[in-house]
Amino acid sequence: MSTNLAANWSENADEFTIISEGGEETGTHAHASETNSNSSTKAEEKAQGILESALLTTAQLMALNVPPRASLAGDWFQADDYGIICGRRGIGKSWLAMELAIAMVEGRDFGPWKCPKPIRGLYVDGEMALDHSRDRVRALSANTAGGGALFVLSHQQVFNTTQKALCLSDPAQQNELIDICEREKIDVVFLDNGACLFRDVEENSANDFREKLEGWLLAFWRRGIAVVLVLHEGRNGAIRGTSKREDATFWILRVAETGSNEHTPGARFISCFTKNRNAQQDPPPLEWHFKPNGDKTLVTYQEADSMAIFRQWIENGLNCCSELAEEMKLSKGQISKMAKRAERDGWLKINGRKYSIIEP
Repeated sequence: MSTNLAANWSENADEFTIISEGGEETGTHAHASETNSNSSTKAEEKAQGILESALLTTAQLMALNVPPRASLAGDWFQADDYGIICGRRGIGKSWLAMELAIAMVEGRDFGPWKCPKPIRGLYVDGEMALDHSRDRVRALSANTAGGGALFVLSHQQVFNTTQKALCLSDPAQQNELIDICEREKIDVVFLDNGACLFRDVEENSANDFREKLEGWLLAFWRRGIAVVLVLHEGRNGAIRGTSKREDATFWILRVAETGSNEHTPGARFISCFTKNRNAQQDPPPLEWHFKPNGDKTLVTYQEADSMAIFRQWIENGLNCCSELAEEMKLSKGQISKMAKRAERDGWLKINGRKYSIIEP
């Protein structure tokens, strides 16, 4: 009878019970101190063997043939990346995420950035109604039949077909999604959004993220699959929940209000990179407009003006005149003038050299 590789350990590790594959106990074994010592030595040798196999001298590293990671969008998004798109609720981050997904699978431009070739993508939607998901794919796709090689997994369709909730903090569903990605040869998966998809994870708990999600997200990377996680921001302009989710990211793309009083149909917002590991220079902040045009959506963009960038940085936590001047490469006098203009427009409060956004 074969035995399970896992053993049930008691808390003091003085004994353990081995369970057979059929669930039968095959024996309880007590440990003497010598046995404990031998086990520790073997564990140390095993761990050392794992590390030894990967140890390289600098000469070996330089001689190693490591293929460069392919570009997926411009020079900021590469194969195997883990990135985050974040913003306040209802601002348009899902529009931006879906436009990026469809641009990549169709091999067309995303804003000013080239998507070199069509790839295979999966968009996991944990929030929108199914008809809204369908209509957005249709509205953004150049291909009238749909988004090329884009697969869509909707929380509503999961319930419609199984009467069960989509919950990607469930290990069984996590494993199934990995299997789907491998079977369909997915290059990039979008998870929209963390608050809806990870129902069993305490948002502010670093331990919960580490134990329930971190290893699973890394499993995509180890299989050559890029991941884009869409997250909500809090009222303070920071990503809601534990910052542990941000540690391994290659890039973070933040979506924020334009600061303009102009009211136009559709979604209008500013995008700005707050983290960028891939591109040699930070990509420029952009102002986007997703404008309804019949059953399609016309997407336009332009480089954001200085006032929009000024507001972006304040919302992102820079509230001091000198810090803003350094980040925006402007003088303190120019920053002060911008602050006074924002105060007249009614969205900024000035307290000496410190600034804060006035909530609507």
